[in-house]
Amino acid sequence: MKSRITELFEIDYPIISGGMVWCSGWELAAAVSNAGGLGLIGAGSMTADVLRDHIVKCRKATDYPFGVNVPLMRPQAAELMQVIADEKVPVVFTSAGSPKKWTGWLHERGIKVAHVVSSSAFAVKCEAAGVDAIVAEGFEAGGHNGKEETTTMCLIPAVRRVTDLPLIAAGGIATGDAMLAVEAMGADGVQIGTLFALTQESSAHENFKRYCLNLNEGDTLLHFRKLSPTRLVKNGFQAAVQEAEERGASGDELLEIIGIGKTKVGIFDGDVENGELEIGQATGLLKGRDIEPVDVVMRRFVAEYYSYRKQLINQALDEQISRRTLI
Repeated sequence: MKSRITELFEIDYPIISGGMVWCSGWELAAAVSNAGGLGLIGAGSMTADVLRDHIVKCRKATDYPFGVNVPLMRPQAAELMQVIADEKVPVVFTSAGSPKKWTGWLHERGIKVAHVVSSSAFAVKCEAAGVDAIVAEGFEAGGHNGKEETTTMCLIPAVRRVTDLPLIAAGGIATGDAMLAVEAMGADGVQIGTLFALTQESSAHENFKRYCLNLNEGDTLLHFRKLSPTRLVKNGFQAAVQEAEERGASGDELLEIIGIGKTKVGIFDGDVENGELEIGQATGLLKGRDIEPVDVVMRRFVAEYYSYRKQLINQALDEQISRRTLI
């Protein structure tokens, strides 16, 4: 499955795991890389020492390329970047900040850089900053989203119109046909969060995984538009947020409701009623599945992709034969 993304990152499939807080530890990153994709360690909740430990363990668990996702808004971003450079991690995905600040520094150290955007305007800035690839993430995605609230189906072609850089689609992609769809719109690969967050190797709590694998369509909602739009799962915490927003709560009041470590409480500790649960809309497509290992999930996903592609090719051939017969 060759593409500009497989060539850039030296992987078999143009499939990258999301750098998800409390889900994307070294075990998930290594499993995705071993299965032919590019695994990412999510440094969003890590200290420098914790990140170093995850990188060392990941390198022992896989001989294939892996990377680290760093949200640039984190006060510890500089410390995390130094660890990445010291440990000679080959790939960094940056988000939640300007790509201009770190791209050159990382390139000087031989590290490839991809940056996550939510609009075509930010994609233009990424190209000017010199990134190697762009991740365009639609608001179907879990966790923090762009204020534009642009869907993946609209975002990918819009970004493709303004840049020729390798393009990775994210948000709402959990099945092989979704990958085929974004490929048709100009994407060179996909970044997947929800599907991998609910695997055996994800560092999320089993309670969180099972809760999300029983969600229906519409069981996630976008909140915190006054702060940073975030997709939440319906539960007690989300209900409190919704009630506050509906009565016009200020940003400061919403920050009080969020408190400290609510995502850890929900995703890592497994309190699915009182914790903050973040997952993408695609979770509704996964209802009823078991918590499976990454290699099983990856094989199914790739098989789905090839199956749907074959169907389209056969359909096109049938139509050509039909037209010739009519002539």
